[in-house]
Amino acid sequence: MFVTPAFAQGAASAAPGGTDFLIQLLPFVLIFVIMWFLILRPQQKRAKAQAEMIKNVRRGDTIVTAGGIIAKVVKVIDDGEVQIEIAENVRARLSRAMIADVRAKGEPVKTETP
Repeated sequence: MFVTPAFAQGAASAAPGGTDFLIQLLPFVLIFVIMWFLILRPQQKRAKAQAEMIKNVRRGDTIVTAGGIIAKVVKVIDDGEVQIEIAENVRARLSRAMIADVRAKGEPVKTETP
């Protein structure tokens, strides 16, 4: 009695409602996919490369600490620490987590004796 024909047609077409919900959800899904490929995925690759680089630090490598000090690795103490030489006869122990970059790879340790 008080329902107009336009309102009645709108209610009938909205009754199934499944497609309208998916169309409204589509922009959010697209934004998430774009964020994944542009931000999250490259960040995960960089973090994995950084962890691999820190894991492979060995004696003779020149490193840069998180504080900006450039030092040479003198001894690998264990999985969590290395001993570095900051200046001549100045040595310190450094946590591997504080290594920001490996500048130059050192020569492999010689195991053969002539």
